Amino acid sequence: MNIPQSKNPRVVIIGGGFAGIALAKKLRNKNVQVVLIDKHNYHTFQPLLYQVATGGLEAGSIAYPIRKVIQEYDDFYFRLTSVKEIDTQNQKIISEIGDLHYDYLVIATGSKTNYFGNKEIERNSMSMKTIPQSLNIRSLILENFEQAVLTKDINDRNSLINFVLVGGGPTGVELAGALAEMKKAILQKDYPDLDMSKMEINLVQSGDRILNTMSEKSSIAAEKFLLSLGVKIWKNVRVTNYDGRLISTNSDLTFDTATVIWTAGVQGAAINGLDAKSLVEKVERIRVNEFNQVVGYDNIFAIGDIASMESEVYPQGHPMMAQPALQQGELLGENLAKLLKKEPLKPFEYNDKGSMATIGRNKAVVDLPRYHFSGVFAWFVWMFVHLFSLIGFKNKAVVFLNWVYNYIRFDREGRLIIRPYKKKSFTTFTSDEV
Repeated sequence: MNIPQSKNPRVVIIGGGFAGIALAKKLRNKNVQVVLIDKHNYHTFQPLLYQVATGGLEAGSIAYPIRKVIQEYDDFYFRLTSVKEIDTQNQKIISEIGDLHYDYLVIATGSKTNYFGNKEIERNSMSMKTIPQSLNIRSLILENFEQAVLTKDINDRNSLINFVLVGGGPTGVELAGALAEMKKAILQKDYPDLDMSKMEINLVQSGDRILNTMSEKSSIAAEKFLLSLGVKIWKNVRVTNYDGRLISTNSDLTFDTATVIWTAGVQGAAINGLDAKSLVEKVERIRVNEFNQVVGYDNIFAIGDIASMESEVYPQGHPMMAQPALQQGELLGENLAKLLKKEPLKPFEYNDKGSMATIGRNKAVVDLPRYHFSGVFAWFVWMFVHLFSLIGFKNKAVVFLNWVYNYIRFDREGRLIIRPYKKKSFTTFTSDEV
């Protein structure tokens, strides 16, 4: 990888997400050589991916160059590649551009969409974990409307403007709300020759309530907001198959749709090479102790979504969200410095600052440790927190101006088909590798 030798021990970080970037910042001037590796040269602010998918923001406003984050850090290097395997015996990683020795390895690869083994759903539905995937969704949505204008068959036309979102978590809820607002304020103006009353937005949840990781009060409020926007919510319904046109469920309920967006589950983005005892089956997360050390290894760590730190409070590991990732990355930076000085390590304790979700204009729900509220104030809180969390002043300014413009004009000018989402036929779609 053409990394120079250093008098300092080498820390290799795999992943430039919330956890990896937080760790990199903490390791600045800590007498270590740091090599940060990611398959993209930018950090993605994932909570706003749905706004890219629905034309509210452009991709560049939620991405930040990784090299810019570390450009003033001494003995810091970035390499653009994917890691294929970890050779734990020889203490090296094997990537697409070569091998690299490590003294300490930190796995911060995050998560990926979990289709629960259903290959047909994986092949025919859309996921939204990366910026390229969000751009594909945006293009597909707009291309479907363009095709619907040209389609004479009523069933085909209705299928093209029928959307099914599988998964009632924050991503599914926020995406449903954004699509509902597009239907109400934008699409009927863009496509006056289509009957927008036929456009359906269906949110399918396998459990008995949406936002089931939040309080029941927030769940009820979010459902009321979505229903007021015209979203159809189907609870206790599990999708069993999707052939590109027809969705089957565990009941008699079916959906005829050309667009299915799958947000029903996530799993760790694991890398080959670790002992099987270190992995949690099905969810593909890596078992770690209270110091984020991978079980069975002294010099390998895992942080963020990929890490499963099991405890009495969190028997299945911490929630796969930004806050645990940020906190684990920051603490590991301190602990690696302590490790080099042979000082006792500090165990991780998660400080749950709360959770939130936005449903649309003046509609959001917020859960804080002691308070739960919804409505306009919650919406402003959601905007402030997300705006403050973005990396880079320019991104903060661009997002803020976009939100102000969209609020005043009730518009989304990002509805552009910049990169077409190619499809072989009406029911079979393909995309570029992401």
